[in-house]
Amino acid sequence: MKFSIRHQTRYTYSNPVAFCHNEARLQPRATARQVCTASDVVVTPQAAVRSEREDIFGNRVMYFAMQEPHSELTVVATSEVEITQAPQIYNPALSSPWQQVVEQLQRATMPDDYDARQFALDSPCAGATPEVRAYAAPSFAPGRPVLEAVHDLSSRIHREFTFDPQCTTIATPVAEALAKRGGVCQDFAHLAVACLRSFGLPARYVSGYLETVPPPGQPRLEGADASHAWFAVYVPGMGWLDLDPTNDQIPDDRYVTTAWGRDFADVTPLKGVIFGGGTHVLDVGVDMLRAPAAPQAMA
Repeated sequence: MKFSIRHQTRYTYSNPVAFCHNEARLQPRATARQVCTASDVVVTPQAAVRSEREDIFGNRVMYFAMQEPHSELTVVATSEVEITQAPQIYNPALSSPWQQVVEQLQRATMPDDYDARQFALDSPCAGATPEVRAYAAPSFAPGRPVLEAVHDLSSRIHREFTFDPQCTTIATPVAEALAKRGGVCQDFAHLAVACLRSFGLPARYVSGYLETVPPPGQPRLEGADASHAWFAVYVPGMGWLDLDPTNDQIPDDRYVTTAWGRDFADVTPLKGVIFGGGTHVLDVGVDMLRAPAAPQAMA
């Protein structure tokens, strides 16, 4: 599966910004399942300083700085991505008991297992509080296979929480989303991550895109797509396994991964510091288009 993605972010300021420093995580990363064949980020006005690097999690990061006054900032990221493999197929009921997995990770000696342990620790946006553990507890009966428990947790979040963009904001803590039983994909991913950590399991926050399809008979609206978020759990011998509680499914070849980290703060698509600017208006538009299938050769 091949996709073309265009992600545009525009800030309009009430007063000129004197200068600013920014980081963008808008270019899809390479994974076992996907290859980013082309990507570009265009900044308007043109950045005075620009560089690229990988962060500690292997995400692609572009730094740029504006050193001239400006009243508008536009960042357009375009990417070509190819999904090369299907998700891993497994039987959750045949996975090891979750307590055994936790014990195994505590004694980890293999590099991948040892590295995953950092994702079992609290992070600013996904802390393992007693309330979070209490919510997760019905899924984690003693001796239950770990993936069966994780799937049950993800499905419960899907069933028991209402998708409501007006319910939360980008800064809403997990405790508030849990109390309101509502939110958006970011909130559901943070809650799942915090729940798994409360039982000692490594979990990470994944940011990217999900192909959307308009209702039957309706045209596809330009810029109507959006960023998406889900989570992944680590199981020794199996690696990282992704689940999407917003849609109650395993991410398939309609998902494109941009970045992953401990929580949203590690993968924010665009963040920075400005000097001046007053108030601002933010406008974000995303288009994710599937490349047409290649024509079949005639026999």
